[in-house]
Amino acid sequence: MQEGQYLPQSIVDPDVTSPERKEIRINDFAFKLANVNGTGSASANGLLMQAIFRMGIPVSGKNLFPSNIQGLPTWYEIRVNKAGNTARALDYDLVVAMNGQTYERDVREVRAGGYLLYDSTWPLDPHLRREDIAILGVPLAAMCNENFREPRERVLMKNIAYAGALVAILHIDMDVVEELLDEKFAGKKALRESNRKALRLGLDYAKEYFAPLPFRLEKMDANRDKILIDGNTATALGCVYAGATVAAWYPITPSTSVMDAFKEFCDKYRQDPETGRNNCIILQAEDELAAIGMVIGASWNGARAFTSTSGPGISLMNELLGLAYYAEIPAVIMDIQRVGPSTGMPTRTQQGDLLECAYASHGDTKHILLFPANPAECFEFAVKSFDLAERFQTPVFMLSDLDIGMNDWVVPRLRWDDSYRPDRGRVVSAEELEQISQFLRYSNEDENHVAARTLPGVDSRAAYFTRGSGHTKTGAYTEIPEEYQEVVDRLARKHKAAAKFVPEPLIVKRPGAQIGVVTIGGCDLAVREALDGLARIGIEADFLRVRGFPFGESVEAFLRDHDVCFVVEQNRDAQLKVLLTNETGAVKEKLRSVLVYGGFPLSAKHVIEGIASQMGEWKNAVHQ
Repeated sequence: MQEGQYLPQSIVDPDVTSPERKEIRINDFAFKLANVNGTGSASANGLLMQAIFRMGIPVSGKNLFPSNIQGLPTWYEIRVNKAGNTARALDYDLVVAMNGQTYERDVREVRAGGYLLYDSTWPLDPHLRREDIAILGVPLAAMCNENFREPRERVLMKNIAYAGALVAILHIDMDVVEELLDEKFAGKKALRESNRKALRLGLDYAKEYFAPLPFRLEKMDANRDKILIDGNTATALGCVYAGATVAAWYPITPSTSVMDAFKEFCDKYRQDPETGRNNCIILQAEDELAAIGMVIGASWNGARAFTSTSGPGISLMNELLGLAYYAEIPAVIMDIQRVGPSTGMPTRTQQGDLLECAYASHGDTKHILLFPANPAECFEFAVKSFDLAERFQTPVFMLSDLDIGMNDWVVPRLRWDDSYRPDRGRVVSAEELEQISQFLRYSNEDENHVAARTLPGVDSRAAYFTRGSGHTKTGAYTEIPEEYQEVVDRLARKHKAAAKFVPEPLIVKRPGAQIGVVTIGGCDLAVREALDGLARIGIEADFLRVRGFPFGESVEAFLRDHDVCFVVEQNRDAQLKVLLTNETGAVKEKLRSVLVYGGFPLSAKHVIEGIASQMGEWKNAVHQ
């Protein structure tokens, strides 16, 4: 390549080409890729993320995309950290600016001493230049216009070309990248070659014009026996392993890919090997209300059934959720939370459905909730959801969110216990019916206040009328206060008993802890990292991550044992704190909120700033 061939417009500070610039950081930096939605950047960004993972380096990728089909800004953030701190970063060592509409914001987000890489086919507006960053220009559009004929191909390959430049300046292993291209385009030789060509354009240009950056990648072995997977895929796989054979749903972002993945797994694992017939049924309903009705009907009939949805879907399902709770019918609901209220921001993440799910439906209802923090727990808790739903004959919600569900996470390889047998709860068989004089649906409760159920068609002696209206403990209709209260009081006791069966909270005690920090779900990584940051400024804290509701004694004890607990969550109204206040003996004044709810994943910086800013106020209150 001859200098000036593509008229590069690079603006480079004097130190960029100097090998003595500064100490090099290995496997500890973050970079951000700014694009326009609909231009095919996802392939290039995914290629980079997967290559870093295969180099054995702890990594995370956050896809921040708009809800429209095309044209609005989209960002993809990648963080590498050899210590495994891979929560979202807020300071970026490198930003790749491919969207003219967001140049000003993208330039602003580069940390001092960092780098901006842009398409220098067109000059960069001088007012965007910062004296404290280096700006690297690569003539991406010019190179692709010269080397590719089709207009759409030129747009797509421009993204692969910037990936090639990053391969060079970040020291991404080219052999790994080539391997990924071979896998992705196996049987599509023309596509593989065009991607290879675009990759080389960016790679060769960067090698010729740019010296190594003061941060780069080196192979590690931190990802041994780990996989890269998103939470929705892991959730679907958990449903398969749990024995789910019926799924009903209505498409809604960000839960749709749960059912997409479930269908793919069922096509492979839910077919009779001899006849080729499906051993499952997946129904796209006309709306979420119909979907939960189908799930309840299938569960009443003895199938393991579930639906996947998000907050607006839960709102529509409320009436039938109350039916399932009161009539005591199992149902599993996978809620992939997004930003509300109303339509809100469908492609942003939040934890705004806690109270909606805990008390879904009118009247007095309380539901079992599970809170996974990553895709590995999505897999594990999906199975647990079905067991709890059938053991307690009630709806069970697993609350994931968009960040967990749609982003790729590095987690330990999913393990399965071949000795697992589904917990179907108290189901009376035909043989058992012969041993009893009369079957009464809502009486003869066990130690967990669960009455036995039967499945349709087992025996005429097992028939009963399933009621959503007032009923007695024998299943008969009633409007007598004492008879109604007897049943709903047992339901309350049954819900409380479930506390011993939901996943135990994760608790980490630290020597000299002054405070407690409580969190939930996908906040886990950011809060754990923040605890180390707080310790460096003299604030030691114990840690509790809630993993299920109703809350058990260990949650009560943690709250009781600390003078103050900071509750970190991603919603405006402090819903976890409200639930803890309502459902435990915790003193309200001991609970303080750290709330981040703008729609992007949580960062440790948010937590550190949120807690540190309140510590002085708390200490002053204590000493008054």
